[in-house]
Formats: sequence, C-alpha cells, structure tokens
Amino acid sequence: MKIAVFGLGYVGMTAAACLSKLGHEVIGVDVSDEKVAIVNAGKSPITEPGLDELIARAARKGLLSATKDPGGNLDDCAMAIVCVGTPSAPDGSHNMSFVVEVSHHIAELVGPHRATPLTIVFRSTMRPGTIEELVLPIFEDTLRDRIGLVELVYNPEFLRESVAIQDFFNPPKIVIGTKDGQRCAALDELNASIDAPVFYTTYRAAEMTKFVDNTFHAVKIAFANEVGRVCDRLGISAVTVHKIFTSDTKLNISPYYLRPGGAFGGSCLPKDVRALQYIASDVGAHTHLVDSLLRSNDAHKNFLFENCLKAVPAGGQVLMLGLAFKENSDDLRESPNIDLARKFLQSNIHLSIYDPHVEPSKLLGQNLGYAFSNLPALRKLLIARSVAESELFDLVVDTRGWAKNMALRTKWIIDVNTLS
Repeated sequence: MKIAVFGLGYVGMTAAACLSKLGHEVIGVDVSDEKVAIVNAGKSPITEPGLDELIARAARKGLLSATKDPGGNLDDCAMAIVCVGTPSAPDGSHNMSFVVEVSHHIAELVGPHRATPLTIVFRSTMRPGTIEELVLPIFEDTLRDRIGLVELVYNPEFLRESVAIQDFFNPPKIVIGTKDGQRCAALDELNASIDAPVFYTTYRAAEMTKFVDNTFHAVKIAFANEVGRVCDRLGISAVTVHKIFTSDTKLNISPYYLRPGGAFGGSCLPKDVRALQYIASDVGAHTHLVDSLLRSNDAHKNFLFENCLKAVPAGGQVLMLGLAFKENSDDLRESPNIDLARKFLQSNIHLSIYDPHVEPSKLLGQNLGYAFSNLPALRKLLIARSVAESELFDLVVDTRGWAKNMALRTKWIIDVNTLS
C-alpha cells in the first residue's frame, strides 16, 4: 500500500518508519525543510530508540521519502494518515489550526479521477465531534459532489515515547471510528499483522478514548504522588506501600503510573487534561477530580523542589541527571524536570544538567520553542558526562536512575522516581 503521513513529529515519524518496515511505500509530509532533508538523508529528525535504523533501512529500500508538498503523489496513495500536533490553546482547549490546515490541503489535492476512495486517517488527539463538525465540513465544502472520493476515519494512537516502535507493533488496543461505526477495509488490511483487540465505533466515541486514557494516567500519577507525600510526612516507605497496593490485582489495578515519584509531564497528559477540563466546562459537566489534577501535579513539583532545597546551601552546586520528560527521548515539552531546573535557577542555585539525549542543535519545532522559552540558558547548563563525574556537587537530582552507574562526587543524591 502507498501511504502519505502528514506531520513528522513523534507520532508521524514512528508511524512512517514502522509502516515502511511492514513493506508499505510511505511519503512523509511536513512543513519543515529541515525535517524533510533529515528524513531524505535516511535519518530520524527525532530521538526515539530504534527509529534511526528503521528509517535508514527504509530509505535504502526506497520505501520512505519526505516532501513539503505531496502534489500529484497523493492520487497514487491509498491512504493518508494525519499526525499533526494539537497543542494547548490559552484557554486549555486543543489548538486545531494544524488539523484545519492539513484537512484543507488534502482536500484540495484529491484528484477527480481516483479509482478508489482515499482513506484519510486522523490520529491527532481532538475533541469529540471534531471529525463531524470541523473536518468533514472542510472536505464537503472543497469536494462537493466528489465527497465520495474520500473516507474519513479516526484512529487514535497509543504510543509512549522511548518505546514507541514496540507500542506500534504491540498496542494495547486498536480503536477505529467511522461514520457509521462499521469496518474500514483499508485499516483492516493495514492492521492485519498486529495482534490486539479491535474496537469499531463512531467518530465521537473514538475521539473520546484518548482523553479517557490520558486523563486516567494523570489521575493515577497524581493519586500515587499524593499518597507518596503523605507517606513522606509520616516517615513511611512509599516504595513499600506501592508494592503492597499494586500486588492486589483483584480490587486494584496494574502498577503502571501508580508508583510515587516524579510529576507527570510530556506532550500528551497535561495537554489532554486541560482539553478535557475545557470540554467539561463547555458542556456544563462538573469534573472536580479532573479539575484538581494539574493543581495536584504542580503541588508535587513544589514538594520535590522543597525536598531538594533542604540538601543545598545558599548558592550551592546542583547536578540534574535527565532533563527530557522520559528516558531515551529529547522531548522537553512540559517536562517537569524543566520546571525543577527553573526553580533552582530562580533560587540562585548553580545548576548543571547531564542528559546525553538532549542536543540543543537538534531540537525542532514545538520542542525547540518550549525548551528555550522555558529554559533560555539551556546550552550553558548542559554538560558532558566527564564533567558531571569530575566536579563536586552539593546535590545530585537523579530523574533517571543513572546515578548508580556513574562515578559522581556529591554529598547527597535524591532519586526523584522513588522519593528517596
């Protein structure tokens, strides 16, 4: 199958590379000249374990290329997959401008003489009703009596950064939203080799799925961290309490996201919690638990910082291990580690950061903008491992569990992930 993937960020780039591994011919489409050039050179524009190898192999086989303008190539494609960003707007809702732009672009490129409909799969997180009320009208207005030349589908992704390739081929589930809730032949063919439960449903139910998942992950993290803070105040081991709690698989749930430790962050959870808050307010629902999640998460960031501050003298030296929000990633968007770094700097603490996956010159797009708007001195703060292991620090803040494998010179080490 020939497939166009619009948006070469974490989701789109992973999808493009994995689809090419399955033998599909993939054309990546992005507005960034730099991303297009990197992909066409057989490299990955993002940091994700295993992605460079997949892209290089696909480029050698002629199965993966990138362009800013798919032009006439779209008529040769059986499917277009939309993976553009839906970042938070100032009011907390999702900014749908990229979805609108790419919908107009695709609609204008659909030729009048297609033999079969173009299946257009939207994977970007969006408010329930978006396909019916925003996307479909764009295609209807552009194509008019040719609307039968496209098939719109909503298919949310469940990829975790740093294990995205594994999650692509082994997802927890496949959710497919169609106009009537019936099957989509093109996606059935695409997913034929993937072993996962498949749910066909309406657009709105499929759109809601991602909000439910991400908000529940945020609930679990906030709950676990609140329990962890109570344990800390009472002198109880949060690790022990977590082990006992998650051992109960009859009444409790899986241990994922339920370990007291770092605050949640990244490109999905905070954004989607805000968007669900906005939706709930807009429709008159009263989501008091959801409304408290970001405040609870901010409280945990302050708790972690205050614990760290106890171990640092005025004007002291601090080393942070890990800045991106997750291991093996350079994604800095809403990373709680950036908030922690900023608090140290605001308190006149001398800060150094070691994260081998973060290279400022390689940051692109929203990741680049977020990094330097929130931590302008990023380039000066980052140090090499040799420097991290040679200098003396009053405190090492370990967000990754790296300290045990490093020869560090320090008085104190705080492991954020275990609150110890």
